[in-house]
Amino acid sequence: MSGRRSGRRAIESRQAAGARQTSGSGEPVRNLPVATGDRVTCEITGLTHDGEGVGRVLGYTLFVQGALPGEQVQAEVFSVGKSFGRARMTALMKASPERREAPCPIYASCGGCQLQHLSYEAQLRWKRQHVVDNLVRIGKLKVAGETVAVTNRERETADGQELSDSGVIVHPTIGMSDPWRYRNKAQVPIGSSEAAGLIGGFFEEGSHRIVEMDACLIQQEANEASVRAVKEAARMLGISAYDRTTGQGLLRHVVVRHAASTGQRMIVLVTNGRDIPHESEWIEMIRQRVPGVTSIAQNVNTARSPVVFGEYTRTLWGEDVIHDEIGGLRFAISPRSFFQVNPEQTERLYWIALEYAGLTGNETVIDAYCGIGTITLFLARRARRVYGVEIVPEAIEDARRNARLNGIHNAEFAVGRAEIVLPRWQREGINPDVIVVDPPRSGCAPSLIATMITLRPSRIVYVSCNPSTLARDLRLLEDGGYRTVEVQPVDMFPHSGHVECVILIVRKD
Repeated sequence: MSGRRSGRRAIESRQAAGARQTSGSGEPVRNLPVATGDRVTCEITGLTHDGEGVGRVLGYTLFVQGALPGEQVQAEVFSVGKSFGRARMTALMKASPERREAPCPIYASCGGCQLQHLSYEAQLRWKRQHVVDNLVRIGKLKVAGETVAVTNRERETADGQELSDSGVIVHPTIGMSDPWRYRNKAQVPIGSSEAAGLIGGFFEEGSHRIVEMDACLIQQEANEASVRAVKEAARMLGISAYDRTTGQGLLRHVVVRHAASTGQRMIVLVTNGRDIPHESEWIEMIRQRVPGVTSIAQNVNTARSPVVFGEYTRTLWGEDVIHDEIGGLRFAISPRSFFQVNPEQTERLYWIALEYAGLTGNETVIDAYCGIGTITLFLARRARRVYGVEIVPEAIEDARRNARLNGIHNAEFAVGRAEIVLPRWQREGINPDVIVVDPPRSGCAPSLIATMITLRPSRIVYVSCNPSTLARDLRLLEDGGYRTVEVQPVDMFPHSGHVECVILIVRKD
């Protein structure tokens, strides 16, 4: 009996009995066409933003781990909800021509990458399409040259407006010539096992179990060597690993950074308390084993939470910062600084942002969410004056230091929320010609969107790491008198489901 026919019979009997299923949250869900434990056959038609295959069984949506568009798979359902369920692929009946053998030996268990089994060319096409779909479905924007099926409900905004006629240009995704070994930073959780003692690697997908790892194909090899050296020294000295169940043990994470342009390396030991046994011996062993290390720091985190860093940081040996360069600018990077992890693609991203800003040397520019001033200083070389705002005080300290480091005197920085600082600047006579925003995955605060619309800059350059919140924010800006002109996706994280975009937005009048 075929999987499809047996699945249909089970569904019919279940519906006849009025059976109830239980969702992942424990809530009963009535009359679903599938149940937990069902084995089904389905055609995969798309991918989720997490890289799961999207299929349907009798109209019910299933997200199938490891499946690709164009494939036919057998899968076992392990979770059901009102709108969709999740399933594990048990058999591949028809493979996509874009399917590849993942080169990473721990790919199936690690969870750090989601798309190694998809050809890189197909990854780039999918990421562009993911952006397009969000712009149309959430942003209600018309994309030039694209026909995307939408429902009548999707076509209407909350106030009944139709899709925008702006005809947004979405360019092909800019990829890497070699999409491996690109990450300049590693955050490695530490734990222990009976067999190996202290271990470090990555959390197994969907769990808090640590997968021991000495090699990662998206990490720079310098980072791998640094982590290995720290773990080896810790084992030799009997340093205890943090136990996430009991809250006991010392070493929680090893964070390493490698500045490719200077060769400098930073090692941060994240510990569950300030006292480090054998501190001087550990430092000396790291120095001997890690060529190029110029900074060894400690960060203390005693909180029972998954957050990596605590509030207290001290330098154990060497410099407080390391230096890296992007686009001819030099940046000081402290242990907790946010600095993009893919330097090659970061430079491309920033040059596009600078191009979209359209600067002639006479403009006043505001960089909201400015971080340590990376984009701000790119802009400063072409603008009359730039202002950066960031809520994290340490980041603003780094930004000011980076401006001095590069001899840039037309940049000013302030600590605070952009939606509060920008109106204050306006009252002081600062009226921006261009605003640049680079928000977190949650997107811009609605109050910041309202503030930007009130300030009426001629251009807004939006740097996004989340297409869905980007599309939401673009809809608000369009309704506030702006037009989305073009979008350039950039593949900052090959083999993952993430895509960054730079967007040019101009005022309509």
